[in-house]
Amino acid sequence: MSTQKTVRQEAGTVEENALRIETAKAEQIVDALNADLANAYVLYHQLHKHHWNVAGAEFLDIHVFLQEVYEDVEDAADELAERLQALGGVPHASMTTLAEEATVEPEDENVYDIRTSLSNDLEMMGDMIESYREHVELVNGLGDYATGEMLREQLEDLEEHAHHVEHYLEDDTLVLESATK
Repeated sequence: MSTQKTVRQEAGTVEENALRIETAKAEQIVDALNADLANAYVLYHQLHKHHWNVAGAEFLDIHVFLQEVYEDVEDAADELAERLQALGGVPHASMTTLAEEATVEPEDENVYDIRTSLSNDLEMMGDMIESYREHVELVNGLGDYATGEMLREQLEDLEEHAHHVEHYLEDDTLVLESATK
């Protein structure tokens, strides 16, 4: 095994790109996308945590739903990272950097009831939706319409997931509360 290490590109730098987006503009876009990437991984891990820990009468439906959502979030993160690289940037990849650069606040390590967990997911999704909207406007203003389209598609998926979480949180349910409460 070779011990020689060659850094091909320093983290935090943006090089010229084949997409012909000026480096100064690409730097702004890369910063925005890296924030979205960090947020996606925070949400991914929180959703995964809730997928692992969900219990109760609605276990299976919520368990399956959360898996679908975290898989969509992971796919979105991959797409963000690949676009970052195409723009000449370096996608955030270490857990430390992702946690530091995320603009959303993750839930702590405790296991909560599913209503609390889903409420926390919905709050994070809402913060990310607002960020996506700002970033769509930013990238379009910089003339990067392809990134804008990618973000719009991810925004639509995130909004749909948030809407479904909102339905899970409605008080109309077939599950009756215990008479001992």
